[in-house]
Amino acid sequence: MPGKLIKDIKKYKYVYLMLIPVLAYYIIFCYVPMGGLIMAFKDYAPRKGIFGSDWVGFKYFLDFFKDMYFVRLMRNTFMLNVYDIIIGFPAPIILALLLNEITGKKFKNTVQTMLYMPNFVSLVVLCGIVVDFCATEGVINDILAFIGFEPNNLLQNPWLFKPIFVITNLWQYAGWNSIIYMASIIGINEELYDAAYVDGCGRMKRLIHVTLPGLVPTIVIMFILRLGNIMTVGFEKVILLYNPLTYETADVISSYVYRRGILEANYSYAAAVGLFNSLINFAFLVLANWLSKKATDESLW
Repeated sequence: MPGKLIKDIKKYKYVYLMLIPVLAYYIIFCYVPMGGLIMAFKDYAPRKGIFGSDWVGFKYFLDFFKDMYFVRLMRNTFMLNVYDIIIGFPAPIILALLLNEITGKKFKNTVQTMLYMPNFVSLVVLCGIVVDFCATEGVINDILAFIGFEPNNLLQNPWLFKPIFVITNLWQYAGWNSIIYMASIIGINEELYDAAYVDGCGRMKRLIHVTLPGLVPTIVIMFILRLGNIMTVGFEKVILLYNPLTYETADVISSYVYRRGILEANYSYAAAVGLFNSLINFAFLVLANWLSKKATDESLW
């Protein structure tokens, strides 16, 4: 086996050279920092360092479980991801299928460019636009006032936070995420389409019986990976959009950890909550992979 690997490296040396920066990135920024997880089990003091700080065991884990906001944080984080999966996961697939049906090359390129561009908008700029649009004197309220509704700041309504968060995510990432499905469609054997056409299948039947089955492996893998982040919500967008009036529905684990762990310099608490969150995500990933393997024979491992 080692001899075969060495031979393979010599044969494809430039491919392996291209792999080095990727490996270096994950080793330096993903695996090396994992040593800091020990901080979750210590009463970390910067002057003592991680290894010099006193052991406290599971103290910070228990503090989080007993926290009065624990249930709210878990519920908000989980439900925000569920809504995002229900609405946001199918959107790139649908976009890819629609784009694949466009025959005009120039029009197709124009549409693709328009769909991909929101991904490159800065998150701060995006949230600024959302805040302005949802303000009492914003565009959305102008439209609502025109049809007879009373203007109000939409971001101060706790029950509107999740829809606003999910819809803006959809606008920003759906087009970009459709790229991987477009690549999968391009990789489908053209002979299958020709055979379906000869058998009398129209465009819709070719989509149902050829394109969608060809996309299934990619869809399954992407869905498993998405479930592996079921308890992850980036705190940046949340803290840019939420306020004390919407904490009840908007406050998630990452934003709470940012306030308690970072702003209050309680680093051990932040590490403990982050580790707990990662373990839940890992459990969902393993479960989703197992169920997928049983149901479709497609899995990550």
